[in-house]
Amino acid sequence: MAAQAQHGESAAGKRRRPYAETLWVTQRDIDGLLLCGEHYGAPYDLLASALRVNLRTLATLLWRWRQAGHVATGRLGPGPAWCWLTPEGMKAAGLGYSSGRPALGRLAHIRAVLAARLWLADGQAWRDGQAWWRSERRLHIGRPRSATGHLPDAEVHWPSIEGSPYAGQVWAIEVELTPKPIFRTTEIMTALLSPMRYATVVYLTAPGARSVVLKAVASLPAGDRSRIAVRDLPATAFIAEPTP
Repeated sequence: MAAQAQHGESAAGKRRRPYAETLWVTQRDIDGLLLCGEHYGAPYDLLASALRVNLRTLATLLWRWRQAGHVATGRLGPGPAWCWLTPEGMKAAGLGYSSGRPALGRLAHIRAVLAARLWLADGQAWRDGQAWWRSERRLHIGRPRSATGHLPDAEVHWPSIEGSPYAGQVWAIEVELTPKPIFRTTEIMTALLSPMRYATVVYLTAPGARSVVLKAVASLPAGDRSRIAVRDLPATAFIAEPTP
């Protein structure tokens, strides 16, 4: 009986070992886990785009991550399913953020911010200038609870490298899906621009929010207006409506 138990434990160990031996960590794994952690989670289509894989390859990656206990996945609303890090995944990625399923009320915004990041990172200026993204979650790290003032949705940092048109600059990124009162939008712009907090503030807007943002820009002094860039959000920021 004891021999059988011992044999069973050995057999179980042998059954687990082949997978454990193939659970190597690639740069793609690291990139994907960090992205999910920095953005609270990621929908499958944007995660596949970020990792430059098709959905079939992504399914294999997600299976490996789930088996390792690093992620949880599920359908949280309309559109593709989502992936987010577990506590074990946060630990593996070396991130100190809280883990858990993204809040349902923030899904649209989380998606839009990630889509904005991928769109910007796909530009030639980004690649040539070796820019890097500092997420909202990272901006909160070390910030005193008593601190006041608006934090942008992200920052873009441009290294001080020769030939870069933006060398040494830091940009604020604001993603606007719905219009705010114009006084609040103007207040946020003023806070981000003064005193020379950011070289440029980039507003990426949904169609419904664009007019308020433009009116707020127009109300600023000329010197401040030149430091605001207003662009449309990429189409990937929105969930495509199903064809009837």
